[in-house]
Amino acid sequence: MHRFLSIVIGLIFTIPLMTIIWLISFFAIDLSFWLSSLISLIGAGLTMSLIFTSIYFRFLKKNQLRMKDYHYIRKNLAEANLKIRRMQKALYSVRNVFFLKENMELLRVIKKIYRVTKKEPQRFFQGEEFYFSHLDSAVELTEKYALLSTQPKKNEEMEQVLNQTRHTLKNIKISIEKDLYHILSDDIEQLQFEVDFAKYSTKQKERLEDK
Repeated sequence: MHRFLSIVIGLIFTIPLMTIIWLISFFAIDLSFWLSSLISLIGAGLTMSLIFTSIYFRFLKKNQLRMKDYHYIRKNLAEANLKIRRMQKALYSVRNVFFLKENMELLRVIKKIYRVTKKEPQRFFQGEEFYFSHLDSAVELTEKYALLSTQPKKNEEMEQVLNQTRHTLKNIKISIEKDLYHILSDDIEQLQFEVDFAKYSTKQKERLEDK
């Protein structure tokens, strides 16, 4: 999001500045057309760089992150996005409607965690167990189930493995829902505080009115 914001703000400031630099260089200083254009482009490039850098460091400060931490988080989020796509692809290849329905809900929770941490990267550290354990398990088991379920002939052992996989995925879904709750725990506590404060304020107001 901050990249898009950087581009928009950069263009808002850079285009008028580029025009002003070109006009001054060409008409006031009497430089050639090409030299004026080159100077205006250099000015635009420097302006964009300053704006990008300023917004980037503001973003890090807002999220209380060091540059090293943010690069680490971005790398892991990129890997997580690929895993989510793998899981989605595996799910769409399964013909079992009940399995698909159950695990589309799991996929929805996984995507929710991904979106939250992408928008607010400082939350990544609250969801490390999800990113380094539960997500991998969910993806691997879904792919395993998709592979076995599409086999034309299934013996008793294969059916048993499929049942175990479904059961394990249900347990993983519970763990991932807990991961989401943990990631959002600060928001939940803040909301609870605001609700309690609103109730207290309302009661105090009612008491004053009764008097």
